[in-house]
Amino acid sequence: MNYKAIFEDALAALRTEKRYRVFADLERIAGKFPRAIWRSDNGLAREITVWCSNDYLGMGQHPDVVGAMVDTATRMGAGAGGTRNISGTNHPLVALEAELADLHGKEAALVFTSGYVSNQTGIATLAKLIPDCLILSDSLNHNSMIEGVRHSGCQKLVWRHNDVEHLEELLKHAGRERAKLIVFESVYSMDGDIAPIAEICDLAEKYNAMTYIDEVHAVGMYGPRGGGIADREGLMHRIDVIEGTLAKGFGTLGGYITGTADVIDAVRSYSPGFIFTTALPPAIAAAATASIRHLKASQVEREGHQRQAARTKEILSAAGLPVQETPTHIVPVLVRDPDLCKRASDILLEEFGIYIQPINYPTVPRGTERLRITPTPFHSDELIFALRDALVAVWSRLGLTFDGPVSVEADEEGILVPKAAGG
Repeated sequence: MNYKAIFEDALAALRTEKRYRVFADLERIAGKFPRAIWRSDNGLAREITVWCSNDYLGMGQHPDVVGAMVDTATRMGAGAGGTRNISGTNHPLVALEAELADLHGKEAALVFTSGYVSNQTGIATLAKLIPDCLILSDSLNHNSMIEGVRHSGCQKLVWRHNDVEHLEELLKHAGRERAKLIVFESVYSMDGDIAPIAEICDLAEKYNAMTYIDEVHAVGMYGPRGGGIADREGLMHRIDVIEGTLAKGFGTLGGYITGTADVIDAVRSYSPGFIFTTALPPAIAAAATASIRHLKASQVEREGHQRQAARTKEILSAAGLPVQETPTHIVPVLVRDPDLCKRASDILLEEFGIYIQPINYPTVPRGTERLRITPTPFHSDELIFALRDALVAVWSRLGLTFDGPVSVEADEEGILVPKAAGG
């Protein structure tokens, strides 16, 4: 058996299918978000602007968050010391769970090492505990949710994305008496659309089903206290389990679920993904708590975030770039070709100092490859105009399709830029 050849062939297949991933070597600069140092393969380092960070509000560099982390690490050390049941439960972690339960108006919360783990092990454990559970899953659910459904071993039915009529057909066929768990997201991160949460809750109540919502791309950023889309729409009390992350809007690390005390205690007591893994370090827990507390009270970050996301969409669309319309902060710019998507990303980074990761299959369907832009409150209008000019130049050079006529001209270095560049 040629083991080396097995792995070489596996990697070659990814490259052939245009699915091989390359990571940029970045070093974020504290106090200068969204600026970072990029180290290229030739060893050179230069300062660039990151346009695809999931630290949506820049809270990873907020003074209160960094201060809480440094202070707690200084007092308690770097590590957690073990799993939660073997010396790993620390007071900052207990305080974080209380803060999360309060954020979502629930009785209890449980923190995991990542949002992926909270979905994978949370869904699997819940469904296994429910006799003869039928899981109804939105067709565009995140891989972590799909894996949670798979690991449950329960029967599943996939309903067409955000299609409540299809969901009702499946619920009706299953009948009121059978146990059912509906799993879906609030904000779908690649297309930036929003689930019809109220309608899903109506159906869950009508057909006696539990609901599980993933709010990872919404917590911190929507709602009067940052509880997500369900918070914004006044629906948190109608959702049985609300799952979220600490690694995006809150800028730190970890995932969590919230719900009734019994539901959360059952997952705590039965979930292998919780029981057998080391707890979050106290410094990270304290930093997350500081971030949540700040965003519960402050509207500045959310208002700035929505303003600059809207400005980005407006400016890029006005330049004729193929911006997919979304009701959220996600700004997809469609390329529709995996090779050109990667080339566009490389040119932006190497020549314009702009980092936007290419999004190709299987993250998105073939033919919908894109650059996924995520503006933050710290992306100024000046940075947005620079992004526009760079994208127009790249689109023109690669012969990509514009949504409308764009007038371009060559600058002193022969690079195509839009006329009247700079806004």
